[in-house]
Amino acid sequence: MPSLRLPSLTTLAVVAFVAYLANIAFVLHGVLYTEPCGAGLECVTSMLHAEPAPRLQLSVYTALEQSVRRVSSLHFALNIDPLDVHSSSHRVVNVSLPVRTRSNGTLFAHVFVHRAGELPWQDEQAVHGVAMLTTHMVPRPDVVNLMTHNESAQAAPREDPVTHWRSQLTLSVMADAVSLDPRAVPAELMPYFTKSPRDKHHYLPILYVDELSNRIKDLVVVQSSVGMLPLSVHFSPISLSRLRLWLHMQHAIESLQQLGFTEKDVDEVKGIFADTNLYFLGLTFLVAAFHLLFDFLAFKNDISFWQSKRDMVGMSARVVLWRCFSTVVIFLFLMDERTSMLVLLPAGIGTFIEVWKVTKAFKLKLTWRGWLPKVEVGPSSASERKTDEFDSQAMRYLSYALYPLCAGGALYSLLYVSHKSWYSWVINSLVNGIYAFGFLFMLPQLFVNYKLKSVAHLPWRAFMYKAFNTFIDDIFAFIITMPTSHRLACFRDDIVFLIYLYQRWLYPVDKSRTNEFGVSYGEDDASGKPVLRQPSKAKHE
Repeated sequence: MPSLRLPSLTTLAVVAFVAYLANIAFVLHGVLYTEPCGAGLECVTSMLHAEPAPRLQLSVYTALEQSVRRVSSLHFALNIDPLDVHSSSHRVVNVSLPVRTRSNGTLFAHVFVHRAGELPWQDEQAVHGVAMLTTHMVPRPDVVNLMTHNESAQAAPREDPVTHWRSQLTLSVMADAVSLDPRAVPAELMPYFTKSPRDKHHYLPILYVDELSNRIKDLVVVQSSVGMLPLSVHFSPISLSRLRLWLHMQHAIESLQQLGFTEKDVDEVKGIFADTNLYFLGLTFLVAAFHLLFDFLAFKNDISFWQSKRDMVGMSARVVLWRCFSTVVIFLFLMDERTSMLVLLPAGIGTFIEVWKVTKAFKLKLTWRGWLPKVEVGPSSASERKTDEFDSQAMRYLSYALYPLCAGGALYSLLYVSHKSWYSWVINSLVNGIYAFGFLFMLPQLFVNYKLKSVAHLPWRAFMYKAFNTFIDDIFAFIITMPTSHRLACFRDDIVFLIYLYQRWLYPVDKSRTNEFGVSYGEDDASGKPVLRQPSKAKHE
């Protein structure tokens, strides 16, 4: 009776990924599709589509409190009369800041949609929404030219949160002609759904204050000497499907804040949804999901490859050391930039893996002499020494161009670019060198392949998964805001990988035999890894 073969980790990951996508599709269908109100039910329609259509007005007031206790506490800021709920509009208004707000306080915007010609608190059908116009954050440290600034005159960076002004206010009204059953209103719409007190067949307009559009990049530090700041008010209609999706996303972000995520972490999530149409958002989620899957499979196959590797024949040890160094530098750069934990955590995991690969590549072993640690380097075979000779030859050629370019870039950055500190200058110079010239450190491996006329020693499964992610990064380089150096880094990886593919075609691997590195691709074990075999004695005789 044949033994039961357990599925590999790759198979389990793909199955879990497909199930995850199916669940996401099911949830999105439930969010984007609202069951219409059927015949025989007490259906109500929006007051916006009553006959005759009401003339509406949008009024914005400011107040120090979130709840309106007295009308006298409201201060007028903006009036749009008449309000066309089916078209977009944009206004910029200067808002007066009370002394309490300028003294590290808060300020709220109270938004009303009501009948034109009436005051909001006198219209029983008025719709009310509240938005925070301020938030508290630790200000970003100032950047200076390190060669010209006076360190003694520079003020120490503040570590306590201060009031920041939200310069954007985005408002929407659900303008779809949708009939709803009051007893079956979607849960996320319930706080916004109110039946008209004058007509039982209509419900009041649904006003939505968009919190997803509040980004850190739009924040302005409130100075105690500034008594007025501009506020950009954007109004646009919103469909029912988009409104429900946005409310779900807003609730998810509030949950992240309750779990302890910082304002910067939440802002990274907001950036996915701000100024994005639904189709593009769906494509972004799909591509990001595949990126996550390929990242996992690349990590898994890379670790499996290095776990089973016993020598460095055909592998450039200097390339492995360079990747470790560049990964550590990028990780330190992300920490210096106070990057979101959503980005910092995967970078930290990748850094740990690269450090582990260095210990495997150089056969490092930690021993103890009493209380003193000692690092020992394992012996090298004749084949490894030959590979190392080709490796050092390639690096010598590269150093003639690489070192002057990196030094020139660092000097230019010091003279003409502002930085937070000397440490920030060092990290930024190293990162820019990695982004601009990092692909050159991939070339020694190509040179070793050329000299050995073989590519059998490379982890091709991990390479293929990383290649898929490289092409995905190319797509994101066009559609997502990122530093220019990082965008260029995405495309220069493509060039090197295409050369790898050409070498694989030029030096094909015969999978029917055990190759010169002791690897047979003819059959896999239960985990899906290629079987490792020692070359036969007859082959060497």
